[in-house]
Amino acid sequence: MKPSDLSHAEFLARFGPVYEASPWVAEGVWPAVEAGRLDDPPGLATAMRAEVDAAPREMQLALIRAHPELAGRARMADASVKEQSGAGLDQCSPAEFAAFQRLNAAYDARFGFPFIVAVKGLTRADILQAFEARLANDPETEFETAITQIHRIAGFRLAELT
Repeated sequence: MKPSDLSHAEFLARFGPVYEASPWVAEGVWPAVEAGRLDDPPGLATAMRAEVDAAPREMQLALIRAHPELAGRARMADASVKEQSGAGLDQCSPAEFAAFQRLNAAYDARFGFPFIVAVKGLTRADILQAFEARLANDPETEFETAITQIHRIAGFRLAELT
């Protein structure tokens, strides 16, 4: 089924969660979908990415902050649970869990938002290594890196839906 075959409500239900707790992204591309201009997955992905990239910084920051901490105990969206579980983050040893908690706190203290990485294909060790390395980034670089990682996550989620 093509996106333009969906009603507005069906489209938002299906594609609204692609960007974590930010249905405004899907809402923003709906007019092009409704007009039949975004029926292919690559086009939809590009349009959603452009919607995020054109958003005011405050909305981008809210999008970043909508993501859960890695290996955290907080309630999270089903897609995030599946992604983190796929990377084995639900099977951390006590030492790994402590490392994630320490790094989550240090990262949030430094940048004011959670560490974001597209975990698909990464091991817990890979993720911890990326965490450590990115703590050295300046805030602007890390903001841009977080947005880039969010686009990767959205790409994986869209691929599963289309």
